Parts: sequence; C-alpha cells; structure tokens
Amino acid sequence: PVPGTDRYTLEHLHQNQVIPAALSMLHHGVFHAGAVVAEQGALALVGVSGRGKSTLATYLAMHGFPLLSDDGLELDLNGTNAYVQPAHPSVRLWQDSRKALLPAHAQRAPALPYTVKERFRDPGLLPHASEPQVLRAAYFLGTGSALSVRIEPMPAHEAHMAWVKHAFLMDPHDQGRMRSLFEQVAKLVGMGVSYRLDYPRRYDILPAVREALLAHNGTPAGPD
Repeated sequence: PVPGTDRYTLEHLHQNQVIPAALSMLHHGVFHAGAVVAEQGALALVGVSGRGKSTLATYLAMHGFPLLSDDGLELDLNGTNAYVQPAHPSVRLWQDSRKALLPAHAQRAPALPYTVKERFRDPGLLPHASEPQVLRAAYFLGTGSALSVRIEPMPAHEAHMAWVKHAFLMDPHDQGRMRSLFEQVAKLVGMGVSYRLDYPRRYDILPAVREALLAHNGTPAGPD
C-alpha cells in the first residue's frame, strides 16, 4: 500500500479490484456486472459505467430481489449451468440515486478519496443472498434511449462480443487467459441467457422495470 492510504480505501480496492483481477488470472469468469436473485435464479445486470447497474440493483434489492453483487460478477460454469457467486453486501451510488432510493437514515461507509460515489454496506439495509445462484438471465443495459421498458434476446454474435467487452481482464495479451475467456463466453452464449434491457433513465420507471423483469422470468407481478 502507498503510505498514507486509509484502510477503507485499501479494503475497497482489495474487494473490487485485487480480488477480481486475481480470480481472472486464475481463469475464473469475472465480469463488470451486478446481480440480484429472482424466484427462478440470479439476474445479472451488465453495462459500462454510468448505465445504472447499481441504481437498478439497489432498487430491485429493496423490492424483493436480494442482492448478490454490485459490480463484480463471478461465474462458476458447471455443466449446463452458470452459478453466480455472492460478493460482499455493499452498493455504490451517486448522490442523486442515494437520495431517490435509500432511506434518510442509511449509513454510508467512509468516503473514498478518488470518487464522489457513496458506499453503503450496512447488512441490514439491503437483503443479501449468501449462497451461489444459478444464472437465469443476463441483461445488458442500453443507453436509455428507449421510450418504454424493452427486453430483447441478443443474437449470438452480439452476445459473444458483449460478454467479452465486460470481462475483467488483467492482461488482454495473455493468450491462455483469452482462450479460456472465449471458451467461457461461448458456453454462456450457448445457454441463451443474454438479453438487451433498455428503459428511460428515470426513477419513476423503475417499478415498471421490476414488473417487466418479473414477467420476463415467468413470475406474476405482486406487491413489492
């Protein structure tokens, strides 16, 4: 550690950078994504920074979908299934999302010096799943240009490139790691779990997103 770095920053970097990098070097499937648990299994939320992964994961966790991970999706491909491994129970939110989604009494973790995002890791704040869950669907978040909630299956070639784009790679020139990544991605694509999800980026749309996800996974929408 660089002298003077506080323990909270070290803890955060260890959990969110060092561990995923080490797992990737060991040929685990690790992706920039969050995940929640539905009745049928895990739902992964995949997207580049700023697409609203954490906002959507937080909303869903507060409305019946326990949190599995915020921004580090570790997959264990076993036979015909992919299992999502649980991560530490915390989320990072921009201030507007925190104000819109969390109660006023929510206790934030100590601030990190390089970002204005706020961390929340109180285990009593959001329901958290502590056991691996079968991946039911992976939703790649769009730009927010859709006029309503849209869920569409991704063609195989598009899904393949999307999974590769969001993989956690330490060295893209590591041929052995790239080979295993493409093998992992080919299995994921073959499972038919990859979908596009787009919706207007407004907080009042989130209940409709929840209902769409419930319907897409064969669960009648009920009280949240």
